[in-house]
Amino acid sequence: MAPVKTEMVGVEMSMDAVLVADSLRYAYRGVPAATDISFTLAQGSITALIGANGAGKTTSVKMLAGALLPDGGRILYDGNDVTRLPAHEVVELGVTLVPEGRLVFPALTVRENLQIGATARRASADLDRNMERTFDLFPRLAERRDQYAGTMSGGEQQMLAIGRGLMANPRVLILDEPSLGLSPKIVAQIFALVKRLNGEGISILLVEQNVNQALAIAQFAFVLEKGRVVKSGSGAALMKDPAVREAFLGGL
Repeated sequence: MAPVKTEMVGVEMSMDAVLVADSLRYAYRGVPAATDISFTLAQGSITALIGANGAGKTTSVKMLAGALLPDGGRILYDGNDVTRLPAHEVVELGVTLVPEGRLVFPALTVRENLQIGATARRASADLDRNMERTFDLFPRLAERRDQYAGTMSGGEQQMLAIGRGLMANPRVLILDEPSLGLSPKIVAQIFALVKRLNGEGISILLVEQNVNQALAIAQFAFVLEKGRVVKSGSGAALMKDPAVREAFLGGL
């Protein structure tokens, strides 16, 4: 199914928007999880989605990645309507989701997990180059390329999950809670990596409960509450916002 060119109606779309959620809605067995999700990801930016548990963050990014079909609203990629495209076609366009919980294949080796990430046509020709790039980004994975993923630590599995996502040659990389459950040292490495990847030209959509660090590196941010976007602004502005500080930063 080819993307269809469309015009924006529900949200303002800047000329440099690469990915747009326009009034997305989704319900699990009749229970609303997303009621009005509208935001834009600017080309070349780090954009953060923040909110409490149950705010609709993971539901939103699953819709953007084609893993969930919205009940309403639209998704635009480079101005084209891609709302109903399945996940494998979304990946072919250049949008890759690194899911919450890592979800590596425990009975496969590091190398085999990475190879799975390169199954998209847009990436298959670059498999060897991207494999070496991933090993350069994550020397620990290079050391353990023949180790089974299920025997690795949580931090190592998160590195592997991100590396697997990079194997698809993404233009847009969606990271869902990449720091969840990791030690402070590994968290610092993950956020440094996000900045490095963005510096290499990848647009990043970052879903994070580590609000302080997410806002510190995000050019733009959107606050979700009960399935809708309730506040937006630059990362720096939201870090200073009294309501955001009270809700997520302990009022500090």
